[in-house]
Amino acid sequence: MSAASRICSALLLALALAGCGALDSLQRELIFRPATEDWGGYASGIVAHDELWIPVGGEGERLNAWWVPAQAADPQAAPALLYLHGARVNLSGSVYRIRGYARMGFNVLAIDFRGYGRSSERLPSEQSVDEDARAAWDWLVGRVPQARRRVIYGHSLGGAVAVTLAAAVGPAGALVLESTFTSMREMAERSAFGFLPLDALLTQRFEVLEKIARVQMPVLIVQGSEDSIVPVEMAQELFAAAPEPKRLLIAEGAGHRWVVTQVRGELERTLWAWTCGEAAATTQRC
Repeated sequence: MSAASRICSALLLALALAGCGALDSLQRELIFRPATEDWGGYASGIVAHDELWIPVGGEGERLNAWWVPAQAADPQAAPALLYLHGARVNLSGSVYRIRGYARMGFNVLAIDFRGYGRSSERLPSEQSVDEDARAAWDWLVGRVPQARRRVIYGHSLGGAVAVTLAAAVGPAGALVLESTFTSMREMAERSAFGFLPLDALLTQRFEVLEKIARVQMPVLIVQGSEDSIVPVEMAQELFAAAPEPKRLLIAEGAGHRWVVTQVRGELERTLWAWTCGEAAATTQRC
């Protein structure tokens, strides 16, 4: 059963057993699947990083974050990438992906949303993850004042959060979406329970397609052609709605997770050109 089918099944059960309050909580559990334990394959030596604590909200909560210096360029001059992970993983489960972007020459700020990893405990919601992303962005703005040198990068559910952030913060170097859906409603509609009155039931909507048109930065969309979770058509819809300049990279035969490994060269050259100028696409130097 797909993730969307599981969500719809849970909606039916929640309606029958508990009503609206439990329906919201159950949706959030199923959509975010917050991971608190370290991934079994994680080791602290995989990538060198500074551990950070970023305050968020008004109740003393905080985000656990990593600052990973660029490995293939001068960290003092390199662009910086805010990495937003998807559901079911945390920083530890994203360690090889984070290391990959550092090896491309980018400084990386990677966060765990509240409810994930060592960040403050809570059941995440669309509102809370949007607040978390904005708090991380504000920290990054203080570290990297030049807007063009800052990139927002989201994988899967993190891509939905990335679009909301990008639409709110104005110009920057780039927005990168990897394996990102158009909306939670459309994900649910493609399941066996698409006949349900989803407009009335969904509390976590993630209207990515509607928001991407308001983005004021270059957009790079990366998608696997054989993604069984987010269909490639959704990437094409997002690309059509995104403003220029934009690029769509389809990794033939790739699924939902390891997409970047197949298009790394083009992704790397595109981001360097957008953040530091065309010459940087080959020199990897701003």
